[in-house]
Amino acid sequence: MNAVSRRSLSSWWLRLHHGRSAKSYPPAVSLLLVSPLMALLIVGFLYPVARLVQLSFTNGGEPYARLVRSGLYVGVLTDTILISATVAILCLVLGYPVALAMARLRRPVALLVAACVFIPLWTSVLIRSYAWVVLLQRNGLVNDLLITVGLIDMPLRLLYTHGAVILAMTHVLLPFAILPIQATLRSLPADLTRAASNLGATPVRAFLLVTLPLSLPGVFAGTLLCFVLALGFYITPALVGGPNSMMMATLIGQQTLVVLDWPFAAALSTLLLTVSLVLVAVFRRALAYNKGFSSVH
Repeated sequence: MNAVSRRSLSSWWLRLHHGRSAKSYPPAVSLLLVSPLMALLIVGFLYPVARLVQLSFTNGGEPYARLVRSGLYVGVLTDTILISATVAILCLVLGYPVALAMARLRRPVALLVAACVFIPLWTSVLIRSYAWVVLLQRNGLVNDLLITVGLIDMPLRLLYTHGAVILAMTHVLLPFAILPIQATLRSLPADLTRAASNLGATPVRAFLLVTLPLSLPGVFAGTLLCFVLALGFYITPALVGGPNSMMMATLIGQQTLVVLDWPFAAALSTLLLTVSLVLVAVFRRALAYNKGFSSVH
C-alpha cells in the first residue's frame, strides 16, 4: 500500500470516528445511536408488513381476484375513503379556529382551551364512542330533546348511519388536527401580522396572505394524520355505525375473527395500506406544488 492510499485510509478512519465538526456526531456513533430504532422498525413494522403481503399471495393471488369480482368490497373501500376524507376536512375546519385561539389568546384563557382539547384526548376511545351511542340512540338525549321542544313526533334514526360515524370519528380525531396546527401557529412570529397591518392589510387579508400560507405545514400534518387514522379506525365505526356503515377495518376484523379467512384479510389490509400510501404521496405532492411543504422541490 503506497503513501497516498495510507493517507486516504487514515483520513476516512478519522472522519468515521471523529466526525467533520464538533457539532455533529461521528458516523460510527450515529449508526450506533440509530441502530435500536432501526431494529425496532424492522421487527415491529417492516417484517410484519412483509409477512402480511406474503400471506395475501398464499393462494396465488386469489384473494385479490375475489376483491375485483365482488363490488361489495370495492364499495366498502370507497365508503372508507369518503368517510375518512370527510372526517379529515371537518377536523381541519373545526380545529383550525381552536388552534388559532390556543396560539393567540392570553395564557389563562389559552390554558383553558388547551384543557378542553387534552381532557377528551386522555379519555378512552371506547368510552367516547359509547357516549355517542347513548346520545344518538332512539331513546337517547338527542331524540328526547327534539321531542321535548316539539321539533319531531317520533324518534329519528340517528344511530347506525354514516352521519353518526362521521360525527363520532370527528369528535375523537379532532385533537390530532388541533395540536399540529397550534404548534405551527405558535412558531410564527407575531411581527409578520403586524407588518402586514402596517402596510394596509385588513385582519382578514393578513390572515389569508400571511398566517394561513405559513401554517400550511401544520395543516398538512394535522389533516393527513386525521385521514390516515380514520382509514384504520375500528372501534368507533363498529359501535356507532353497525353493519350498515361498515368500513375496511371492520371488514378486516370480521374476516380475521369471524370468517377466519386470513389470506383474504391480508389482501384487504395490503390494499388499504397501498391506498393510504398513494393518497399520502398525492396529498404531499399537491401541497408541495403550493409551496406549503418546503422539503419537496
